[in-house]
Amino acid sequence: MNPWITGKTKLTGLLGYPVSHSLSPAMHNAAFAYLQLEYAYLAFEANEGNLDDIVKAMRALQARGFNVTMPNKKNILPLLDEVTPEARMIGAVNTVLHENGRLIGYNTDGRGYVHSLEEKGIAVAGKKILLAGAGGAGRAVAVQLAVDGAAQIVILNRTRGKAEAICDVIQKSIPACRVQPFGLDETTLKQQVKEADIFINATALGMHPHEDKSVIASPDMLPGNLIVSDLIYTPAKTKLLRIAEQAGCRTINGQGMIIWQGAESFKIWTGVDMPVDYIKGLMFPE
Repeated sequence: MNPWITGKTKLTGLLGYPVSHSLSPAMHNAAFAYLQLEYAYLAFEANEGNLDDIVKAMRALQARGFNVTMPNKKNILPLLDEVTPEARMIGAVNTVLHENGRLIGYNTDGRGYVHSLEEKGIAVAGKKILLAGAGGAGRAVAVQLAVDGAAQIVILNRTRGKAEAICDVIQKSIPACRVQPFGLDETTLKQQVKEADIFINATALGMHPHEDKSVIASPDMLPGNLIVSDLIYTPAKTKLLRIAEQAGCRTINGQGMIIWQGAESFKIWTGVDMPVDYIKGLMFPE
């Protein structure tokens, strides 16, 4: 039991379905307890059928804010009073702040990802970045990379239209960043990866139940000076990252992103920095 729950405790939480597997309640409640903050974080099952009612309930309960996960990241947009420009570009919200009766939507996924690179001493400004996968996570990451000054982003996706849609958004809003969409095939991947500074996997290949799969087939496809990043955090070392290590590449998994996107939400609600090192030790002990 959190000893800091009192009559003044503010409610935060997660709206999604399913939510029983989520790391967010453990992460946020541990941070609240560590800092002795009077907040509590709960998970609520919410989907297309009951999202409207649950958002109304969060307003009525004066919740300080909440996270939003699948299948609600797009569906919640019309239920909010305000959406930040970055979240509007991404077309999805994962964090909501309840401020003076207004619900304000943010997307911290992309910022969390960029912060995970920054803590490793990797800057994205001026870099050419190759991104495989144009789903929700890929879209958030691509937009944030452009916002933070990436010189060029090449997006590969099996359905090219999804890559084109992201590129269109970035071109209209951040014309200084050059963007190119392609289909995701081995020939294009081999060609584009040779010229990239950072390669990011935003596909599900490598995640359960696809642990034996990788978007990169062999180490000889990767130049040794490439930074290879996988958004997947479980397993900690995907097949892609093992292949990249064999090629001599620097590798980064998705654990930093999941922590830092949560830290961004935490700061929005509380105004206080999450104790990131402490939370990392709890969530991903080595």
